[in-house]
This record gives sequence, structure tokens and C-alpha cells, in this order.
Amino acid sequence: MIYAEDVTIESVFLHHVGNKSLEEGCKFSEEPLMMDDKVEEALKTYFFESFSDKELYHLDHDVDIKLNEVYSYVSQIFNNESTLKEQANNIARHLYRCSDHPNIKPGELCIALIKDCQIEGQVLDAVGIFKAENKDTFLKVIARKNQYEVESDEGINVGKLDKGCLIFNTDVEEGFLVTVVDQTNKGVEARFWSDEFLHLKHRRDMYFNTNNVLEACKSFVSEALPEEYTMEKADQIDLLNKSIGYFKDNERFVQEEFEGAVFKDPDVIQSFQDFNTQFADERDMDMPQSFEISKEAVKKKSRVFKSVIKLDKNFHIYVHGNRDYIERGTDPDGRKFYKLYYDTEQ
Repeated sequence: MIYAEDVTIESVFLHHVGNKSLEEGCKFSEEPLMMDDKVEEALKTYFFESFSDKELYHLDHDVDIKLNEVYSYVSQIFNNESTLKEQANNIARHLYRCSDHPNIKPGELCIALIKDCQIEGQVLDAVGIFKAENKDTFLKVIARKNQYEVESDEGINVGKLDKGCLIFNTDVEEGFLVTVVDQTNKGVEARFWSDEFLHLKHRRDMYFNTNNVLEACKSFVSEALPEEYTMEKADQIDLLNKSIGYFKDNERFVQEEFEGAVFKDPDVIQSFQDFNTQFADERDMDMPQSFEISKEAVKKKSRVFKSVIKLDKNFHIYVHGNRDYIERGTDPDGRKFYKLYYDTEQ
């Protein structure tokens, strides 16, 4: 968890970054943001409320981490805090260069030097980069002698961070420890913040390992296994339920134990192992055979493990229990059916 109660926002530079493909340019502040206590508290809400420490990253580069622009600029800030203005300008220019698709929105960019952030039991300095792309309309009530008046205006909602990252001064050789927020969920504009601007890779930890094995298992059961074996939809769902069940019931993943509990059949286990190897090779990563399970990753991934059989547009059958309680067949007239068994009706 990220604790922000005792943090100090040392300095903030606020710039405007336009869309490069539309030649909108950048506008830079000459001086850091002036903050009273109320503004600082609002900024703390804006800077920290949307972040989680469950899924963490490192800055990355294909050749050398020192060639990652954000890594270079942030390193100079940590090494010499007096360079914050210069490096904040560089960060804004780099973001502008990356904003070369017409769908990427312009917005206000905050670059902040933050002291005494707590994450994973460590108290660390951090550089925060936050972009506001959307404005909310709000009403301002003004008291006049014997009446009230209302004016409308637009501003940044401190409870809704559009894009942001916190870069912590640790794991320096690996690319710093990074947590990220990006509310865009589709298209080119959904990839540019993490991939083009920051160039992130997942930190190799229990969350990363749990997520990857569950993703491999889902792909194997849903896509690869039906191509190799004749399987009913209920059998696929049963395997998915057993897979997620193993991760929910255990504190540690052991591949041999998992394979025996879920797949059982030696031929299916061999197919899974072959698929796992290919899955890891295609993504250039290791798939450890034993690791501590992240319950946060299990909770998030279980949402996409579908346990529903969709029949035409009429019925959905949700399968959460014993596979033996559901049968599939065809009647003499050629109509397909499912037969369900149960103990009690609720």
C-alpha cells in the first residue's frame, strides 16, 4: 500500500502539453506552483488516491536503461533536486514528442518532487508525473447581501486522475520502482502513456508470476486444448474453475502439484507444459515452477475466467460447482439440451 499521510510535496511545476500531430505545442511555467495548505492537501488527494502498489513496474529500454528518456530525466532530479525545473521541461517535451496521434488529448502536466512516500515498508523520495486530460463542470455558489448566485466553471477533479505515475528512488539499476494510472482503455491513446512515453515493463514479482500463469492457463484451456482434444464447454469451464480454485486455496504455486490437481491426465499435462514453454518464449519471460501466490492478482484475474455457457440468445448457464451435475445431449428430434442436477432449490 502507498501511504501519503506524511508525504511532503516539495515542489511542483505545471505545464500544458498539446498534441504534436495537431502542432499545438507546449506552454511552460517559469516558476514552481504556489501552494497553501488547502492546495497541498487537494494535490495529495489528486496525486495519490488513484494509485495502488499491487501491480508494479520498472522503466525499461531495449538497449540500455540509461537511454530511457524518463529514466534519464528523473535520475538527474534525484541526483540534484535543483534541476527539477529543467528536467520537468524535458519531461514535458518528451511527452509532446510521444503525443503524435490525433486521438491523444492535450492537457495540464504536473511534475512533482515528493518526499517521504511509504511503499512496501520503505520511506522513499519520488517524482510524480500527472496529466489532466478532462475537465469537469462545477457550480460555484456566491453569497451576495440578501441572495445567492451560482456561476459555472471548469476545472480538474482531484478525485479523477486521468494519467499518472509515481517513480520511487529505489531499484535504480532495474529502472526505478514505478506505479502507474491510465484511465484510457482502448486504442492508440491507451498505449502511448505506458508504452511510448514511460516504456514500462512489469516488475518480476509474485503479482507478475501469478498473473502470467493464470493467463497461460486460461489461454491453454480456452484455445489450445479444444484444438487437441474433443471437449464440451462444461469441461473447459470445469478446468478453469479448478485452476482459479487452486490459486485461491493455496499460498504457494507448485507447478507439478497444480498440474496434478487440475489436469490429472499425463497427456494433457504434457500439452500444458509444451504450451507453457511456448507462451513464455513468445513473451521473452521466465515461468517459474514455484512461487508465492498474489491474492490480489488472483482476485483481478478471476473476473475474466468466465464460467458461463451461452445458449443461443435465450439462456445462460453459470457453472460454479460439480461438473457431474450437468449433462449435454440431443433429443430424437435433433434438439440440443443440457440436463442439470441439484440438491436444493433456493
